[in-house]
Amino acid sequence: MKSLLIKNGHIIDPSQDLDVQGNLLVEGGKITGLCDDDVTADEVIDATGLIVSPGFIDLHVSLCEPGFEEDETIETGTAAALAGGVTSLGCLPNTAPVVDDRSSAEFILLQAERASNCHVFPLGAVTKNNEGKELAEIGQLVAGQAVGFTDADKPIESAEIMRCALEYTRMFGRPILNRPQVTELTEKGQMHEGFHSTVLGLKGIPAAAEEIMVNRDIALAELTRGRIHLMCVSTQNSVAQIRRAKASGIQVSADVTPHHLTLTDQMLETYDPNYKVLPPLRSQEHIDALIEGLKDGTIEVICSDHTPHAAEKKTDEILGADFGIIGLETLLPVCLQTLITPGHLTWSELISKLTIGPARILGLAKGTLAAGADADITLINPEVRYVLQRENLKSSSHNSPFLGKELQGRAEVVVVSGEIRYRADH
Repeated sequence: MKSLLIKNGHIIDPSQDLDVQGNLLVEGGKITGLCDDDVTADEVIDATGLIVSPGFIDLHVSLCEPGFEEDETIETGTAAALAGGVTSLGCLPNTAPVVDDRSSAEFILLQAERASNCHVFPLGAVTKNNEGKELAEIGQLVAGQAVGFTDADKPIESAEIMRCALEYTRMFGRPILNRPQVTELTEKGQMHEGFHSTVLGLKGIPAAAEEIMVNRDIALAELTRGRIHLMCVSTQNSVAQIRRAKASGIQVSADVTPHHLTLTDQMLETYDPNYKVLPPLRSQEHIDALIEGLKDGTIEVICSDHTPHAAEKKTDEILGADFGIIGLETLLPVCLQTLITPGHLTWSELISKLTIGPARILGLAKGTLAAGADADITLINPEVRYVLQRENLKSSSHNSPFLGKELQGRAEVVVVSGEIRYRADH
């Protein structure tokens, strides 16, 4: 394997509190460390003007294979991940068949190996067929290298099932990732319940639909001493509950998406189904609370919640359109625009939410540029501006509200296991 020298970069690694200008050497697929200017290597990247970061890690991504290849495949989804600077991702089990046994998890690993883009880590189903009735084969899924457990976009409604799952997964040191929603309150809802839903005549989804489930999951994590991760939190009270729980020593963590940090429910005035997501886009006071949660460490992770849909599933009629947008390729620029430019987070703080934060939750030896670590590296161009065009997307699907918008910042070069796997404009 070729050695690689990244020269003259702004190296930021929150796992080591590292923020320096310098050179980084890679040998044998591993990080060797910082080095002097006179070091030689088989391949050299001039990183002048670029930020050198650990490769991004996306906690939960829908890759749709097997079963929904019209939306995305493991090959196209991981190509989109690379374009977004993501070198490792957790693959959601919302497939057909569901990833609820060892062979299904191993299929994901095999297809990812064939694609040879980024690292893919299977997330196993908590319940058989994601139906919420009976626990899946947790032990067999661990043997199949599942790094965590989730029923994807289906909340685990039964408190007893959740309690048993937390107790069982605790024995294996794995977290449960739950989407906090009370389905009785979200059924037939189209957007956030508030002023704009009333004006538009669309059934609303109240903030309480999330907050009730957040409270329940925190109580069960305290009871079982299990690890609960709350996916895509979106409300002011959710952040407050999580903050209190963490202060009490309960093993709870949470993530937020870039689109919930920058888009509001007012966007639905256009009736554009690309603004229809679950949880729904909220009002500004919720966004402000989410940003505060990121700033004080209550929310440790930002992830794309990449949810691709073929064009026919995002119809012009908002009532019939599926929930969700793609997010891998806009993860970095939307974060830059929303968090860095206004001064809410430093680059080191943002990179922490995209690297070592998710690595710790999934128990991955990733998200660091420490000597001996896997050489997964993202080189960020923070200044480049461009218009997001459909034809430039690597994802099979194009359901993004940011299409046609000017963005700033992108992954310029992405290194996975010491190999350059992506260059922008190549």
